[in-house]
Amino acid sequence: MSQGLRVASPPSKPLLVYDGECRFCCRWIARWHNATGDAIAYLPFQDESVPARFPEIPREDFTRSVRLILPDGSVYGGAEAVFRSLAEAGKERWLLRLYTKIRGFAELSELLYEEVATHREFLSKLDRIYSGPGTTPLSYFRVRFVFLRGLALVYLVAFASLLGQIEGLAGSNGIAPIHSLIDTLKVEVAKSHIGLNRYHMVPTLAWWNASDRALQWQCGAGVGLSLLLLFGIAPAPALFLLWCLYLSLTTVCGPFLNFQWDMLLLETGFLAIFFAPLQLVERPSRQSAPSAVVLWLLRWLIFRLLLESGCVKLLSGDPSWWHLTALRVHYETQPLPTWIGWYAHQLPSGFQAVCVFLLLVIETVVPVFIFAGRRARITAAGIFAGLQVLILLTGNYTFFNWLTILLCVPLLDDRVSTPGSAGTPSTPLRCARWSRFILWPVALMTALVTLMGLTGTLRAYEHWPRPAIALYEWVRPLRSFNNYGLFAVMTQTRPEIIVEGSNDGTDWKSYEFKYKPGDLKNRPEFVAPLQPRLDWQMWFAALGNLRENQWFVNFAVRLLQNSPPVLALMGPNPFPKAPPKYIRALLYEYHFTDLATRRANGQWWRREYKGIYMPPVSLSEK
Repeated sequence: MSQGLRVASPPSKPLLVYDGECRFCCRWIARWHNATGDAIAYLPFQDESVPARFPEIPREDFTRSVRLILPDGSVYGGAEAVFRSLAEAGKERWLLRLYTKIRGFAELSELLYEEVATHREFLSKLDRIYSGPGTTPLSYFRVRFVFLRGLALVYLVAFASLLGQIEGLAGSNGIAPIHSLIDTLKVEVAKSHIGLNRYHMVPTLAWWNASDRALQWQCGAGVGLSLLLLFGIAPAPALFLLWCLYLSLTTVCGPFLNFQWDMLLLETGFLAIFFAPLQLVERPSRQSAPSAVVLWLLRWLIFRLLLESGCVKLLSGDPSWWHLTALRVHYETQPLPTWIGWYAHQLPSGFQAVCVFLLLVIETVVPVFIFAGRRARITAAGIFAGLQVLILLTGNYTFFNWLTILLCVPLLDDRVSTPGSAGTPSTPLRCARWSRFILWPVALMTALVTLMGLTGTLRAYEHWPRPAIALYEWVRPLRSFNNYGLFAVMTQTRPEIIVEGSNDGTDWKSYEFKYKPGDLKNRPEFVAPLQPRLDWQMWFAALGNLRENQWFVNFAVRLLQNSPPVLALMGPNPFPKAPPKYIRALLYEYHFTDLATRRANGQWWRREYKGIYMPPVSLSEK
């Protein structure tokens, strides 16, 4: 509070006098100096000139708290001195307004200041643990540069992988034709008089054109925009268009683009729009600072991703997680294992149990480190990235692991890549940046909606106000505010669908897929970050039945027609000259072999017949 004291020889500009022998004070004065620049002068009271310049101020006042001396001769101490110094520098003026206008705020601020001053030595050690040894402001220019380039590569892989599959998956002669879905939706829209709201409920470009060429053009445009983003050309517009294109495709591509990594890419891409610089060509020396609020949202995203992934495992009540036995079956039953996963399956059960325990700790405890200071945050980034590397070595989870590793980048700062460097552009200029009138509404909406999702996943709180629930429902079609959690309940067995064709109903030939298990001697391969989406969906189909997977019936029809785009998704065609007359699907249970068996007969798998998944079908004769 104001000391009611004035000095006879005031300084020419505001001067903050502090204890130069207090390590805690020196660290925070260095930070304030960085924040206030030349607007405030700083001087330790141990300096010989202080007693002569300001004899009116007793020495014990300097030892008790900082003193701000203004050009008009007035003197302020404690919390008020801190708030006024920031206000004089044009920073955080709202703190001084609260101090002077809100009853009780001044008393509380001074009480907290006295507590901090009393425990300065302890807080100094805690501050060094929390923030590290440096006092220069953290910057995120290099972090943003790396993050956006990494996201460009993920988008590039996603669109390029889809470009070669989209016609077989959702084209006019594909498994789940988009034009049929759009025709049905148009009929429903006409009946219900939804009008323009249909574009919000089903946000897709297919409303205007659902042809095969249009689908290929969307994927091709995604590849082109990814390259523009990679080279830093119009990053914000490119990210917006990439998000729109991927949303358009995921909305109507049925079961084939509805995986958690597709939703994670949409959410990451949405936030990246507001993280990117607003420039036609990104130049490291000519850009505004990355948005702190969007940086926080990216950290919030990876926090939710890991925490929810761990909590759903425990909340499911699955004994495989509680008894630490999940990895005994995981490597064998996961959708597309690698050959390293085959070897990991052979490891002792005790080692597997330790790995499960560490996994649960990483997913449920380590995420808290994200908000526990710089050192803890960097440590968490390393742990998360290490976990993802181990996962991608043992299983093919497309670009999911790479995208998760990319989300670790915002946990870092420029000082990590160049210790001691602030990492700011060499020629800082005033550049276009997102308006706070756009950023803050987006940030508040994202924080609220995702917090609702998180509390729902954790079963912590569900009684939200109606406006919040309405907002949650309104943003749901955008698929960019999601919940996460893979393998909440561990799959204990590995059913596999073997598709066969025949011309006489007696002699059956098997269709091989490119990557999913079929031939017992086929070694599990690496295919990530690409995603063979049909192979993946066959794994899910085997966990259910034919009634739950109606797309499988149309898949059989396409095989009976020898549809070229569908056959392109698979291995060699056993009926190259003419399509078979009959198609059937059998169900087997697959298991990894052991090392001795593989050495003896070269088989990576063994299997047991379980029954018929789909009885023989043929095209109706006219």
